[in-house]
Amino acid sequence: MKVGVITFPGSLDDRDAARAVRECGGEAVSLWHGDADLKGVDAVILPGGFSYGDYLRCGAIARFAPVMDALVPAAKGGLPVLGICNGFQVLTESHLLPGALIRNDHRKFNCVDTRLVVENASTAWTREFEAGQEITIVLKNGEGGFVADDKTLDRLEGDGRVVFRYVTDAEGRNPNGSYRNIAGITNKRGNVVGLMPHPEHCIEEGYGPSLDGRAFFTSLIKHTLESAATA
Repeated sequence: MKVGVITFPGSLDDRDAARAVRECGGEAVSLWHGDADLKGVDAVILPGGFSYGDYLRCGAIARFAPVMDALVPAAKGGLPVLGICNGFQVLTESHLLPGALIRNDHRKFNCVDTRLVVENASTAWTREFEAGQEITIVLKNGEGGFVADDKTLDRLEGDGRVVFRYVTDAEGRNPNGSYRNIAGITNKRGNVVGLMPHPEHCIEEGYGPSLDGRAFFTSLIKHTLESAATA
């Protein structure tokens, strides 16, 4: 299967995401921000980094890139999309996911191994996990605090659209002040997922704190094969 990885000016983890796709059995396809062409891929990853230098707001300018003109309707039509860190920010700015990501509450950049609890194991990107499973993924961000109004938060929780939560410390705090300890969410259909931690950095022995990131990419392959079999 072909997985497109978008490169924006300022993307940092596009090559890491492409490598993760290849290591987990997929074919990585480079997508350029200035081209409104998804090249017939089966899924798309929006990688981490600082798209367009994070000017205005993180992800706010990337939302208007030509490639997003093709991605937004495709995502609404069911194309699996994963937004990692800055990619999550782009998804919220594009209104493919609700809420927003703001400056960490402690006003410092995070770069830590982070424990997460899997809340939703039925999305296109999480089918190889189990609900309630605890995983460890690298987190690195300066503006990773997920926020939304209470009505939106209640709807996300009530619809089972919270995909990951941070495991809090002894004082009940999460790494960036995210409301209700939310680390990742999905859309109603379950094909679009955004999260702040970086699964692409946790796919190989000796690199990263775990191999927990592999399941994101193998989940996608399983989902795509099963979807093709029932089409």
